[in-house]
Amino acid sequence: MQKLSAANDMATGKKSKPTYFNAILGVALVLFLLGVLGWLVINGRALSKAFKEGLEVNVDFHDNVTDGSVAKMQSILDKQPFVAHTKIITKEEAVKMENQVEGNNITDFLGYNPLFTSISLRLNEEYVNKDSLEKVKKFILQSNVVRDVTWPNVVVDQMDKNFKKIGIILGSISVLLLIVVIFLIDNTVRLAMFSNRFIIKTMQMVGATRSFITRPFDIRALLNGMISGILAVIGLWLVMSFANRQLAELKLLNDNILVGLLMAGMVVLGILISMISTHRSVIKYLKMHVDDLY
Repeated sequence: MQKLSAANDMATGKKSKPTYFNAILGVALVLFLLGVLGWLVINGRALSKAFKEGLEVNVDFHDNVTDGSVAKMQSILDKQPFVAHTKIITKEEAVKMENQVEGNNITDFLGYNPLFTSISLRLNEEYVNKDSLEKVKKFILQSNVVRDVTWPNVVVDQMDKNFKKIGIILGSISVLLLIVVIFLIDNTVRLAMFSNRFIIKTMQMVGATRSFITRPFDIRALLNGMISGILAVIGLWLVMSFANRQLAELKLLNDNILVGLLMAGMVVLGILISMISTHRSVIKYLKMHVDDLY
């Protein structure tokens, strides 16, 4: 039992610390890179949502429509799942806005107010695309008090194309980096375990069971993976804090729930890959002949 205890101590003791230290830093670095990319993806999604929900759809009414009809239409629209926000713009408000843009008084120039009472709609993100907007328009035009439904078509088309391209590019990079991260962490851990191959074999030769041998390495892998994940999270938090100080608008895009899930995922990923790679390495060395260890 003393030999088993000594071998067990060697598995988690001072002699293996330098190797584990390098492995922890290596794993933390690749997790950090994955975390930064994940944060960029989250911000990109938030930016896409902000742009889409900022798009205005104008519901123009006929010139003789009553205030009661407009208010009733607003009430109907507020209950629809595609509507995020509505605002009534009267003819007087519309002409004031137009005068500010044009720099002159349209009413004085024409002798009358050519604009219409309207409702400005802000739609939920998932409805801001060409097909959904056409369906929204068709639904609203069923009312006989509505003259027309308009939105900036060019902006919507370009927005859809650009965000789809960005999504595909970031998604492809994320998948590729995830594969690279798993491969690098696996190799880093296996390299760290290589220096412990004689310790593992010695424990087996003095009669230790497989579970007795693997347990301390698995526990150490769990701790190392957790430490690596925490270091990566700290690094990501520092990058986020620096970016937010340099560009205050980023704070408006931050989704604390998704960022929290990302950070938790980094820690869990570090633990899982470290434990799986360590366990595989220990089993591998247990199956090898002593001569093959050299």
